[in-house]
Amino acid sequence: MTSGERVRPPFDADERTQLVGWLEMQRSIVRWKCEGLSEEDARRPVLPSSPLMTAAGVVSHLRWVEHAWFEVLFLGGPTTDNPQFDNSVEDADLRVPDDVSLSQLLADYERQCATSNAIVAAHALDEPGRHPDFRSARANLRWMLIHMIEETARHAGHLDAVRELVDGRVGYY
Repeated sequence: MTSGERVRPPFDADERTQLVGWLEMQRSIVRWKCEGLSEEDARRPVLPSSPLMTAAGVVSHLRWVEHAWFEVLFLGGPTTDNPQFDNSVEDADLRVPDDVSLSQLLADYERQCATSNAIVAAHALDEPGRHPDFRSARANLRWMLIHMIEETARHAGHLDAVRELVDGRVGYY
């Protein structure tokens, strides 16, 4: 695992640049941890008590988390297309259909991150979310960005462990 740019934001950058920069770095680690995985390995469960914790499952989850926080909670968009809001299926966002490849999951994640970045660029950090049905929507964009850094970093760590257990590849930054 050597390709993919993983760059920390500059020390003297403004707040928005630093927040988006840290989030982008964590997103790049997610992509890096998936490089070179076969479809079989991307779906291989390695934790007996967490069979959905696969590389493919984590990428799917992260895509939907981005959608939930920026398009649904912040902008007030509909929940209908996001499996995180489907209470009839536990962990629906971690479940990947057999016909969806890792490369498609990564492309979907990349598009969702670009959408999230456009939303962040168009709004003030102090602006609160708009969805009337969720308490979390009261958080401002700054809080949501910090949460997404935490969420993405936590799952990048999961991918680090999953990748080591799948094929022995290790590495961080």
